[in-house]
Amino acid sequence: MTETTKTRSPEYRLAAGAIGGLRQDLFHDAFAYRSLAPMRTDRSLTRLLPERMRARAAWTPHALVGLAALITVLIGLTRADGAGTWSGIEIIMTGLLPAVPVVMTLVRPVGAFWMSMALTPVAATFGGDGWPWVPSMFLAHLVVLVVVAARTRPRTAAWVWVLTVLLGIVMENVGWHSFTTTAPMAVTSAFALLVVTVVQTRREAEREVTVQRTVTAVERDRRTLLEERTTIARELHDVVAHHMSVVAIQAEAAPYRVENPPPELEQAFVTIRENAVAALTELRRVLGVVRAEDYQAPDAPQPTLAELDRLLANVADAGLVAEKTITGAVRELPQGVELSAYRIIQEALSNTLRHAPGATAKVEIGYVLGGLGLRVVNGPPTGPVQPSQGAGHGITGMRERVAMLNGEMTAEPAADGGYEITAFIPVPLSQEPTQSETS
Repeated sequence: MTETTKTRSPEYRLAAGAIGGLRQDLFHDAFAYRSLAPMRTDRSLTRLLPERMRARAAWTPHALVGLAALITVLIGLTRADGAGTWSGIEIIMTGLLPAVPVVMTLVRPVGAFWMSMALTPVAATFGGDGWPWVPSMFLAHLVVLVVVAARTRPRTAAWVWVLTVLLGIVMENVGWHSFTTTAPMAVTSAFALLVVTVVQTRREAEREVTVQRTVTAVERDRRTLLEERTTIARELHDVVAHHMSVVAIQAEAAPYRVENPPPELEQAFVTIRENAVAALTELRRVLGVVRAEDYQAPDAPQPTLAELDRLLANVADAGLVAEKTITGAVRELPQGVELSAYRIIQEALSNTLRHAPGATAKVEIGYVLGGLGLRVVNGPPTGPVQPSQGAGHGITGMRERVAMLNGEMTAEPAADGGYEITAFIPVPLSQEPTQSETS
């Protein structure tokens, strides 16, 4: 069986798409209820208004539509009175009926357009001057076109303009009239719809930019969090590796400390050592996964609180005077706690150097029975503050370190204009280093 279906031409597909767009925009659910929502009041102009007036300003579009309907009625009545024929039918046809589609745009915008199109020849028959749009109907239809364009998409605005021009051309060929309003309607409505479409397109672009900025900010925060967690994992590698090495060495040496150990005990220590060595191997593989391309393994042990004086001397050379206060009985804590506490203090002082030039800082360390307390507070800046070019890793990294150790942390501005960071890291007694671990 031969293939008989031919590929549609681009022109055919373009025409089919246009007809489909017309059907979707102007015929599908044309009279569906679509109430006009209140206007946003968070823009630059409305934010300047008082709170009570701002709430009322949200109904500005509804008030403008109502005002346009009132003006339409007044124009129709003035026209009828000027012609000297103040009949009831003329008042209805040229004054009241044209205002109906204007008000209808508040709830059924597309349906209001079709009603305006239907009322145009009716009002022209009773109107007098102007064909096919008498003055009241001219304003009413123009307002309907603008509201429909503002409440729909630009493609719909193009369709309503085309249908409006076609209606004017068809009605101009019905009889002879001294004055026609098709050309004024076409030009005026084209300009109005162009302005509305440009404004709508700009607002849509602003909404898309806002959405993209929000997505970008979320992705940046997520990336920052992952980077900080990766950095913490790299630093803790040495700490964990040290403990695993101690386990392996002690498991290998333990049988020699017991005279004539039973075979079961020797096999148990062999198994412990094999598991420790295997864990070290897997740990190195994990480090290889989280290592960046430019990462270099440290050639010195990870810092602890015992090296805090050296850190304070370094920041003093950079221009930051920091005082250290230690309360409680100083004791050695688990290496992970020591490392995290050192890094938190280091990052807090670095933030002071970057964001509070000329300020002084205080570092307080409290050794308590249940853990370790930290407090780093700096005064207000006394020099010009340069805009930060970073991605906000500092506070995020501190919070991750504290959360990793099940601690609590706060970071907030101080009363004197400085900044204060407090943290508490719990250290149960069961996690205190023993003599064998520290030797």
